Amino acid sequence: MSEEKKQSTATTDMKKLRQERKEYISGARDKMKGQNKIIKALKEALSGDPKTIPELAEIMGMKTDTVLMYVSTLKRYGIIGEGPKDGDYFKYELTK
Repeated sequence: MSEEKKQSTATTDMKKLRQERKEYISGARDKMKGQNKIIKALKEALSGDPKTIPELAEIMGMKTDTVLMYVSTLKRYGIIGEGPKDGDYFKYELTK
């Protein structure tokens, strides 16, 4: 097979693959946008005083388990830090 023919076949195959996965890629892109909005809102909520998970959930209008998942992830990456306990809950604050 000539080099030009290989290049043409590869280009055609890539176009076909992109078309087949278009819906999946679009869904993943939309999901990432939604997650980024939540992370931004979480950072804004923590820009002032440290807050507990229930306080953050109330501010953001989300369920506590969802907020806890985001806080845990951001804590793992060093974006959010765990502060002192406030009753039964830890307070969280931005580290970066």
